[in-house]
This record gives sequence, C-alpha cells and structure tokens, in this order.
Amino acid sequence: MRSLVAALFTIMFAQVSLADLPKVNISVLKFGTVNWELDTIKRLELDAQNGFEMEVNGVAGGAAAKVAFQAGETDVIVTDWLWVARQRAQGKDYRFIPYSKAVGSLIVKNDSPIRTLEDLKGSKVGIAGGPLDKSWLILRAYAMQEHGMDLKGDTEQVFGAPPLMMKAALTGETDAAINFWHFLAKMKAKGMRSVISVDDAALALGLDPNTPLLGYVVEGSYADKNPEIVAGLANASRSAKGVLGVDDAAWEHLKGRMKPKSDAEFTALIEGFRAGIPSADPIDIDAANRMLMVMADLGGSDLVGDLTKLPEGLFIRP
Repeated sequence: MRSLVAALFTIMFAQVSLADLPKVNISVLKFGTVNWELDTIKRLELDAQNGFEMEVNGVAGGAAAKVAFQAGETDVIVTDWLWVARQRAQGKDYRFIPYSKAVGSLIVKNDSPIRTLEDLKGSKVGIAGGPLDKSWLILRAYAMQEHGMDLKGDTEQVFGAPPLMMKAALTGETDAAINFWHFLAKMKAKGMRSVISVDDAALALGLDPNTPLLGYVVEGSYADKNPEIVAGLANASRSAKGVLGVDDAAWEHLKGRMKPKSDAEFTALIEGFRAGIPSADPIDIDAANRMLMVMADLGGSDLVGDLTKLPEGLFIRP
C-alpha cells in the first residue's frame, strides 16, 4: 500500500512539476528531419531537465513556420542563418542557435561516366531547393575557381521538389543531382555515388565546412527575457545530438518516423545526420563572413538582400 501511495505521489509531483515549467512552442516542417532531434528531446525529457516544456507544432513548410514566427504565434523556428542575417539587417532582432551544418554533394549513378565537375559539360543537373540552393552556389564558385568553368552556363539545370529530383536522378532523367542531405542518403543507399562533396568544395574556397548553416531562431526580446530557456534549448539540442551521435539503439525509436525502405537506407540516414552535427565550439565569425561573401556573389540580393557583412549579435553563444 505504501509503495502504491509513493508511486502515485511521484506521478502527481512529476505532473505538477511539468505543468509549472514554461512552455516553448517550436514550429517545424511536419515531416522534417529536425523532428528526429525533437522527438529524442521529448523521449528523454531533455526539455524538462533543462527547465522548459517543449511543444512541437508541425507545419506544412518552412514558409509557414516563418509566417507564424514573424506574427508572434510561435517561439522558435528552424532555418538558415542567411535568412536570419537578412532579417537582422532589416531591423528585426532575430538570433540564431546552431543546429546543423550543411551536408551535401553532387551525385551520379554508379555507372555514370561523370567523374569530375568538368565531365558535367553539356549534362542535365537536377537541383532541389531552387537556383539559390547553397550547395549549388558553393559548387558553382568551386568550378569557376578550380576549372574556370561556368557550371550554370555549361550545364542544363532542372529545379524541383526533393522527391522529384531523387526520382529523376535514379531513372536517368537527369545526369547528376544536388539534393537535401536526407534524400542524398537515400539515393546513395540505392547505389548512387558522390562526384564531389560540398565540404571539399568549401575547403578549396577557403570556407569552413564546419560553419553551421541551420539553427533554432528566437526573437531577441524573447532571448533577453528568457536567457535560461534559450540556454536550456541549446543544451537540450546538444544533449540529444550527443545521444544520436553515438547510440545506435536510440535510432530504433525513430525508425517509425524515418520510414527507411531498407537497412542500407536506415544506416545512410543515420550516417548523414551524424555528419551534420556541428562542433560545440563558438562559430568562427570570419568563416561565416567568407561564406556570406560567396553567397552574395552568386546569389545576389535575392538571397542576402543588401548584406555586405554579418550583422552583429546574430549568433547566440550559450
């Protein structure tokens, strides 16, 4: 009887404690890979351990999340720091907590004769994310620097949604592909191979491939009023990555959400996620500025607006 009373008391105490925690609403793409981390945070109660209760709001797309964030309907979204920097330059005090670095490559079918970027001349390249895709821009800059090659002018580009670009590459409708990292993982699991990684291209351009690209974004006023919550979110994120980075068993809990079609695809997705885990070290501001200059040179104002350097206060360093 005493054990039953003690158990009930523990449950009631936990419920009261959880109810007392401040709630943090995070709006993310409903089926996006960031949910793998968020699910891990909730399953391991890393939010409660860090002093907040996380509420995840799944939305139809990144644009919907940004609209909700700008309207004050959500506390946190996930996007790239280039967007955040552009908003800061326009007077909006948005701040960035690192989540993931860019992981990408140009890939082809295993039996393709394409071995280098120069072999792409006259070929058709499928690109997810549109003409301002960051991986595409970095590879364009690399091709010009290393080969004097205008990758845009020397190839035909086809832009489309990631699943369509994956299908086009697998069926041979396109000769090569640049896609979001988790689609690249699926494509490699189906036998496609990398011609060049974005990391290698970035290094050749003098960029730091460890510069995080995606992150959690909060309003400055929210961060100033709730420094403990913001630090807690950053710590919960790092703790979840610490688990997912080394514990294979932790991924079994995510398999239903990931929906891999084979063991090879499951393994490739895990490896891709782990490759995108950024360093816990402070962001190298000079390296981020160099990346901004490459993006501005090729993406122009459509990508970076009038930015000529990183606005101060962009990155949160908990």
